[in-house]
Amino acid sequence: MKIQPLPPLNSLLAFESAARHLSFTIAAKELNVTQGAISRQVRLLEEYLGKALFIRTTRSMSLTPTGSQYYETVRECMQHLARSTGEIRQWRGDQQVTVATSTAMASLWLLPKVAEFQSQHEDIDLRIIAHDHVKDYSRLDSDLALYYCGTPPKGMEVTPLFSEEIFLVCSPGYLAKHPQLRFIDGLSSCTWLWLEDSQRDWIGWPEWFKRLGYELLTPKHRVNINSYSMLIQSAISGQGVALAWGNLVDEPLSTGVLVRPNDIILQTDAKFCLLESPSERGPRQSVRLFRDWLMALPSVRRE
Repeated sequence: MKIQPLPPLNSLLAFESAARHLSFTIAAKELNVTQGAISRQVRLLEEYLGKALFIRTTRSMSLTPTGSQYYETVRECMQHLARSTGEIRQWRGDQQVTVATSTAMASLWLLPKVAEFQSQHEDIDLRIIAHDHVKDYSRLDSDLALYYCGTPPKGMEVTPLFSEEIFLVCSPGYLAKHPQLRFIDGLSSCTWLWLEDSQRDWIGWPEWFKRLGYELLTPKHRVNINSYSMLIQSAISGQGVALAWGNLVDEPLSTGVLVRPNDIILQTDAKFCLLESPSERGPRQSVRLFRDWLMALPSVRRE
């Protein structure tokens, strides 16, 4: 017997993401489509159901009673489908390790190192997926996760990798043109590369000054960038001075494409961490091998 009636399946994906975030904008980023596409899919679903699913105002969005009830049903069905699919797929089975991390940590820290692991374990396939703006780490579809943690997330096994250390970096050429960067007051006559991302809890320029006990300066120029990897590339290109996180910029510092103009450094209680979902069975052999390799890296500080 044909299963019916079924709603437009693409609309369900858009609705589930928008309802979970209560934001068409975030849903669009998550599904890699435009905000307009999310709006159209939700409207299509509402027309199919004959009921409004969201209450929209100029500043906020909420679910209607019908939308809230329907969301719980859709979410439960999708989770069940995802679990079943994952059990069947097991992409390359037990010889595959999926690692979730941020785009910054993936591009600047993990990816430059994984060739070493692959040379030691040629029979294991790595799958690295980048997710930013994670609200619930327990819902990541991965074996391991690597993230910056201001506070340890609940419901996860947390292993610190290295502490947060923040300092200034720029290109050698930029420092040659702005030798005043050797002193904190010299920042006021330079261009600051500014991480423009309100949802990221990384420390920005104002808090960096505050925590170090310095009076906040005003830059001569400011370049706003919403990707930390792009921000570091801008610093390498000589476009200004940036706040850098220790370990994430080890490679450009070691090759000399970035330099530290002074020795000022902020150390906090936050850490970059390895996150794992609790399991009575423990990790698979391939996951355990990757975890052991990761914890043995020279940059990882076992505290």
